[in-house]
Amino acid sequence: MKIGIDKIGFYTSHLYVDMAKLAKKRNEDPNKYLIGIGQEKMAVIPPTQDAVTLAANAADTILTEEDKEKIDLVLVATESGVDNSKSSAAYVSELLGLKHNIRTLELKQACYAATAGIQLAKGHISLNPHKKALVIGTDIARYGLKTPGEPTQGGGAVAMVISADPAVLALEDASSYYAKDIMDFWRPLSQTEAMVDGKYSANVYLEFFEQVFHDFQEQTGLTLRDFTALLFHLPYTKQGLKALRLAVENIDPTQATKYFNEFEASRKYNKLTGNLYTGSLYLSLLSLLENSDNLQAGDRLGLFSYGSGAQGEFFSGILQENYRQHLTNKTTSLLNKRQEVSVAEYEKLFNSVLTNEKNRTLDTTSDPATYVLTGIKDFKRQYQKK
Repeated sequence: MKIGIDKIGFYTSHLYVDMAKLAKKRNEDPNKYLIGIGQEKMAVIPPTQDAVTLAANAADTILTEEDKEKIDLVLVATESGVDNSKSSAAYVSELLGLKHNIRTLELKQACYAATAGIQLAKGHISLNPHKKALVIGTDIARYGLKTPGEPTQGGGAVAMVISADPAVLALEDASSYYAKDIMDFWRPLSQTEAMVDGKYSANVYLEFFEQVFHDFQEQTGLTLRDFTALLFHLPYTKQGLKALRLAVENIDPTQATKYFNEFEASRKYNKLTGNLYTGSLYLSLLSLLENSDNLQAGDRLGLFSYGSGAQGEFFSGILQENYRQHLTNKTTSLLNKRQEVSVAEYEKLFNSVLTNEKNRTLDTTSDPATYVLTGIKDFKRQYQKK
């Protein structure tokens, strides 16, 4: 039985800040951001959006009534959760109007958790092939203003329907994974911004990639040449480029060029959005599918998922016949319609995020999203479908 990604959709806010302008305000060479980390624009998330609304808006771009009838498992992966007890998936399922005889869970392991969600959903569908699962990676990356991690912020959500006989990508059985308890990135419960040992984390990322990619090849007998493209978790797009360089360092430069070309297609959307944490790998997958001119049915894609703290996994999938017909192709339009905000406006929005207030009302009139956060009442978040 084939099981994999049947549909994939993306959502981010209607606002962004230009990275070159942010660099100048921070007295940095713009090329440090544009080339050094590989980012051009960064999504700015207003207080009327959070992990729940981003997830619901992403899912809304792909779900049909037939999907909603068949979905009986919702897994929301996030490290931007809004409650230490109640799952984001519970909110999302209700907003989307899903049926109530359903399982709703929230998953957490830094940027890796959406991959865990996909693997769990794959197991569920193998036992229930007539059902579907909804897996969403949704996050808002926050490191603080004028911090070293500031240019690697961003936010958004990627939603995927996992099913039997998938229309887009059939996942292969083999998978290699690796974990260590390390402190390269963390966020204490009392903090709204993450803490990171940037250089250490970047090195661990590469170490984990080499480990799981080697293990995968040992397990399957596949080599680099068996893959049409390699996809990476992209906290910033230069990080994935470093991993790709490791993967191709021993092959003919002409062959290596093919992989670099596919990588450029795979990072186009991430360069314009920033860090999605749990959704970053899958935004890169969507970017490849919608921007590569060379892919065809039967191609094998390799995917490297990484979450600080740390967990890594490498797995693969086969593109299905007519997969292009099952893509929404809404992403470019969504990104092009966004409004640029000044650095001062971005800073104001960053500081206005809803945190632990007991009561607060938010003005949602300027937010064009279908699902919005209208405020909080007695510590209860208030959501609305416009």
